[in-house]
Amino acid sequence: MKKTLLGIIGIALLIAVWFGLTYNGLVTKQEQVESTWGNVQSSYQRRMDLIPNLVSTVKGYAKHEKSTFLEVTKARAQAYNASNKISNSSPTSQQQLNQLVSSQAALSGAVSKLLVVSERYPNLKASENFLKLQDQLEGTENRINYARDQFNNSVKTYNASIRRFPGNIVANIAGGFASKPYFQADKQASSAPKVTF
Repeated sequence: MKKTLLGIIGIALLIAVWFGLTYNGLVTKQEQVESTWGNVQSSYQRRMDLIPNLVSTVKGYAKHEKSTFLEVTKARAQAYNASNKISNSSPTSQQQLNQLVSSQAALSGAVSKLLVVSERYPNLKASENFLKLQDQLEGTENRINYARDQFNNSVKTYNASIRRFPGNIVANIAGGFASKPYFQADKQASSAPKVTF
């Protein structure tokens, strides 16, 4: 009787330790998703912080390009609003992520138009401030891409952990471990851009 009781207690203890370790592993992976999402948001914020400086620099040379400046400002505001809707944690649905991606794509398009406007002004293209801002913006775009890749990698690890045995059992029992959506390319990204002269 004593051996049976000790055996049951031992098995219960092993199950409790296994459950705790698996749960803690899932929490760590969930936090990794949140952390990498924070890096994506930080990169987006850096881009949004650079854009007003870029607009101001171009405005000094191209005062009559008002519609382009308004478009950039509007797209920046929309991207900022979309980011704020899900800034406290990573997106929980594909719809939230799609809204953010769409607003960021609109912002990228508006900034591209601004850079095209700058091509018309040789003095602007030679301006040291403009060149620095352009380099910073390019670097920021690279950071955004890297942060998105890291986010997708952490989502992959997390989603696999909550779907694989034994993590799926712990995730279902403990609750709070829903799958996370991946960043996906914008629909227009599948078409190669046409360059004409």
